[in-house]
Amino acid sequence: MSRWKWLTFSALSAALVCSAPKVSTAQVVVNIGPAPVCPYGYFDYAPYNCAPYGYYGPDWFSGGIFIGAGPWFHGPHGFYGHVDNRWDPHHGYAGPLPGRGEAAFGGFRGNEARDGRGNIGNAGHDPGGERHPGFSGGGRGGPGGRR
Repeated sequence: MSRWKWLTFSALSAALVCSAPKVSTAQVVVNIGPAPVCPYGYFDYAPYNCAPYGYYGPDWFSGGIFIGAGPWFHGPHGFYGHVDNRWDPHHGYAGPLPGRGEAAFGGFRGNEARDGRGNIGNAGHDPGGERHPGFSGGGRGGPGGRR
């Protein structure tokens, strides 16, 4: 290779290296806002629609207050609580769901345990006989119709 070709090649190579885009660290900020205000909690997946009375078992409530799900979950580490997934639209439920801030309705029969972050696991106890203290249901019945 001639001296001029070599110098031209070197100059072009140096220009390419110097003009390469600078790598920068991306900073992503996600503001999820406040938890949804729902009478008996909200599903643990986006768009975090209100869950009907009967989806969450009593272990999801502390002093009558929902312990949260999804990004707002504030239950204990290793927590798995019972849900009745017959009320879940991901399992085919197409009935009414309360709107945010609306009054409650329902009935509970646990058939799955979840951790508040969308994972299914073992609650470490049987859901049989769990009842929401102070709630008698009323209003609309469970999946499949009215009482």
